[in-house]
Amino acid sequence: MARPKWCCRFIVSSRFHLNRCFSSSGFRAFDPPPAVSHRRVVVTGLGMVTPLGCGVETTWKRLIEGKCGIRAISSEDLKMSGFDRDTQLHTFDQLTSKVAAIVPCGTNPGDFNEDLWLNSKEHRSVAKFIGYALCAADEALKDANWVPTEQEHKERTGVSIGGGTGSISDILDAAQLICEKRLRRLSPFFIPRILINMAAGHVSMKYGFQGPNHAAVTACATGAHSIGDAARMIQFGDSDVMVAGGTESSIDALSIAGFCRSRALTTKYNSAPQEASRPFDCGRDGFVMGEGSGVLVLEELEHAKKRGAKIYAEVRGYGMSGDAYHITQPHIEGRGAILAVTRALKQSGLLPHQVDYVNAHATSTPLGDVVEANAIKTVFSDHAASGALALSSTKGAIGHLLGAAGAVEAIFAVLAIHHGIAPLTLNLTKPDPVFSGAFMPLIASKEMPVRAALSNSFGFGGTNASLLFTSAP
Repeated sequence: MARPKWCCRFIVSSRFHLNRCFSSSGFRAFDPPPAVSHRRVVVTGLGMVTPLGCGVETTWKRLIEGKCGIRAISSEDLKMSGFDRDTQLHTFDQLTSKVAAIVPCGTNPGDFNEDLWLNSKEHRSVAKFIGYALCAADEALKDANWVPTEQEHKERTGVSIGGGTGSISDILDAAQLICEKRLRRLSPFFIPRILINMAAGHVSMKYGFQGPNHAAVTACATGAHSIGDAARMIQFGDSDVMVAGGTESSIDALSIAGFCRSRALTTKYNSAPQEASRPFDCGRDGFVMGEGSGVLVLEELEHAKKRGAKIYAEVRGYGMSGDAYHITQPHIEGRGAILAVTRALKQSGLLPHQVDYVNAHATSTPLGDVVEANAIKTVFSDHAASGALALSSTKGAIGHLLGAAGAVEAIFAVLAIHHGIAPLTLNLTKPDPVFSGAFMPLIASKEMPVRAALSNSFGFGGTNASLLFTSAP
């Protein structure tokens, strides 16, 4: 017996209704998650430890004046405390690169005070890369005037500080103990000293911050990713304030030897260390190992306004990409760099001609500098060709800080906006032929209005990040 047409329509309609209300497992489907409101993120605090000195004011002043933090290294710099003198000297002699950008340590103004951050009983679990982060975070939080005491504020404050390699010198010394069959001498703090996330962990424990606790590890893009990820956490509502940045301390025998073997480091300037890092210059032959830390306090705009915080800049864009090409070399056409920059621009809502300054990743390597320069020409086109776009790489002054590079250079971009000065590219005497006409890196610091600044960071494995900052809203 045939069903009436109204019955068929009812069955079809009922099935459609049931499919909408129930999942494949037979349960009623949930309503969509709450819509995320757009939250703007601003920079309210800065902190630095760099080869130019300890502190933002010291580093920025010396950078703008054209000072250089690179020097010759000695066997004492190699951190081989578990080895005899002959082994240290033999290792030093084998290194093809004998220059580095080392943080000045001591008790003078502008020095990193090891006694304050490292050399005490309570700091036995603190390796130098962690100490740098603690110092930079302390300066940034004081600058932001944000050291909350209320539980609610602590729960809404998080930490996002990454690193590149952790404490390789501790690993080297531990391996030596195994070789010498002295494993009982291994410190119980060995693991906490080498874990990269312990920089973020120590900062959160020092101040009681119970928001997101995050540590990116993306080689030389680490600092930029840490800042961008932190900004997203604020935008998404996970926190109101984030302490974000990168840190590194890899001036040791094994790290330098490893980069020497990969032929990444400069070897031509051992007798002239301050000339060794020369981004975009025809005489470049590799990067200079550096160390340090950069930390920013990021804050939701209305939260910052409500408490009357000083605002340096706004985080407007964060672009990421992968080269999907080679373990160490960028794609010859700069596809990954172009994607990262264009994605940061798209997110910001700005057009290429509205960007005033680019702090390039340019590390002083023959291939990488050219690829990035061509990528910048591609994205910024007539704006770059006209000379209206200021461009520089600050690695000429501080070397390559690896996991801290993106954070320190992001701070330089923020300070360029704040002070209206685009910093120079040190040691640029004969620009690479990729540059012509008005498209040329700065050879001297330039006073100019900077309303929008871009900072690029690219790492081994083809990982890329671009951060776009604008003047305070």
